[in-house]
Amino acid sequence: MKLSGLGIYLRGIAMGAADLVPGVSGGTIALITGIYARLIAAIASIGPSTLSLLLRGKLVEAWKAIDGQFLFTLAAGIATAIIGLAAVLDWLLQHYPLPLWATFSGLVLASALSLVRDNYRLWSSQQWSLFLIGIGVAVFVGLTQAVQMPVTLWGIFLAGSVAICAMILPGISGSFLLLLMGMYQVVISAIVNLEFTTLALFALGCGVGILLFSRLLQRLLSVAEQSTMATLFGFLLGSLIILWPWQVTVSSVLDRHGEMRAVQTLPVTPGHYGEHVGDPMLLLSAMGFIGGTVAVLLLMSISRRHDHA
Repeated sequence: MKLSGLGIYLRGIAMGAADLVPGVSGGTIALITGIYARLIAAIASIGPSTLSLLLRGKLVEAWKAIDGQFLFTLAAGIATAIIGLAAVLDWLLQHYPLPLWATFSGLVLASALSLVRDNYRLWSSQQWSLFLIGIGVAVFVGLTQAVQMPVTLWGIFLAGSVAICAMILPGISGSFLLLLMGMYQVVISAIVNLEFTTLALFALGCGVGILLFSRLLQRLLSVAEQSTMATLFGFLLGSLIILWPWQVTVSSVLDRHGEMRAVQTLPVTPGHYGEHVGDPMLLLSAMGFIGGTVAVLLLMSISRRHDHA
């Protein structure tokens, strides 16, 4: 499928918007909009061969080798969303979190069902099993209680490696896994206080993690595409337990602002939420859910319209 520059840019905007919401992965949008395999292949192509081309002054060849135009256009879209939508999404998270979560729930559910519908006829019993395993893993991650990794050089490096891998998996966000590992505050504090050693180790972990993991994913997609995609679709559908709007806090930590941040929650009914937490915002949440579902149809329509422009 040939993609136009505008089509890639719009996908980048959608990915950037998703990455701004804790618990939502840009990889989810990449999978929904049909660029996941190309994104993984482009990232996986960055390595020693690319460095060799650069050292020999072959900049054009290196750019083409990593699908540079695609990555640059996608990154521009992501940056546009982060710069332009950060304040809006932050305000929504502060004042209307439940409808926002409901919107993403509708988007993910409609996307997952649509992707399964388009592929299930190609699946064997093994691929259905992998689909169910993917759901189970995402649900397990969503219900897991946070642990505290040791704040050592290796611990920070490992946290970066794991978090960046999550960011390119649909359904699981890197910030969510940092919370589960007890490293979220360490990283945030390092950014605020400009702790260069910590940031350098974390960035190194991210770099190593994404290069190795993207190669693994590319290999899996090349030798067992349907099995890999079935597992990824399972991750996507299972992530609904994380996105479910009505959650009660089981455990929390004190963040850098002196406020409690939930690190383990459990999904409950809107009625239970209304009795024990606060206004479930049912009407707005229902509207958000419907809006998320409609957004999937619009994304697919826009993508098709511009793919051959």
